[in-house]
Amino acid sequence: MTALQEQPLAGPASGPARRLARRRAGQAGRTGRVGYLFVAGYTVLLLAFGVFPTGYSVYLAFTNADGQFTGLGQFSKVFQDFRFGPAFANIGVYLVMWLLLVVVLTVVVAVILRSRVGSGVSAVLRFLFYIPGALAGVASVLVWLFMLDPAVSPAARLLRALGMQNFDQVLAPGNLPVILVLIAFWTGAGGWIVVMYGALNNIPDEVLEAARIDGAGPWQIAWRIQIPMIRKWIVYMAILAFAAGTQLFVEPQLLQTASLNRVSPTWSPNELAYVFAFQNGDFNGAAAISLVLLAVGLLCAGLLVTRSGLFKVDED
Repeated sequence: MTALQEQPLAGPASGPARRLARRRAGQAGRTGRVGYLFVAGYTVLLLAFGVFPTGYSVYLAFTNADGQFTGLGQFSKVFQDFRFGPAFANIGVYLVMWLLLVVVLTVVVAVILRSRVGSGVSAVLRFLFYIPGALAGVASVLVWLFMLDPAVSPAARLLRALGMQNFDQVLAPGNLPVILVLIAFWTGAGGWIVVMYGALNNIPDEVLEAARIDGAGPWQIAWRIQIPMIRKWIVYMAILAFAAGTQLFVEPQLLQTASLNRVSPTWSPNELAYVFAFQNGDFNGAAAISLVLLAVGLLCAGLLVTRSGLFKVDED
């Protein structure tokens, strides 16, 4: 009896079980290969247009035109350039205004659309908000050039009421951050409103209903429940909006051209890097400026990610 008990049991089901196990293993292998194939295209593009150019920029930033290692020499050179400080000050003012406007208004509009507007009207409004985002950056600037010229703008009375009688006064240096923020918000906010609306739709209706039963009003629900529950989406939006803001180039460049050089050609750091590279022929200095922008972006993104727990996995 003991010897029989020690022998492994074999039966007619053992063959089908092995075949089923092999079939599942084969399916898992095919799924894995399909997954690798699915991300292969993105990986190739990331390497070609992201990793390799960044690596080459690092090489240029620490060498000179002859390929000799210069340490921090290129960074010291661009820091001492008289245009470096004003360019980063301009982009700093722009970023503060842009981030406050895009984070606050997109979340507020999305909450109102989700809570106070009917589904049919909400869908129409979301579509209308998204339309400006379908325009390319150049087209958006051309639309705003028309809107900002008191001679032809439909808002000419408003511009004149603000003391702007001609196009030169509209494009005064002190007005540029506001103008650029308006252009950026007009083109980019609609897409983020749609994203925030989708995030709000992921909040279970039972949670909102329980809050109403407890006596919470619309703004209490928004402030204490909806906004905290989409906090990670808001942080994600802030990171991407910050990254896009630091790369400002097309809008001030076109304003500079349209205003017949009344706007500084080095208003933003990206424009300054362009001047270094394609007007002065100093690609090493341009690479140093780009790495400074990269370092600032990574630092701010890292702070937001660590403080918000953006990639923290909830454990049961």
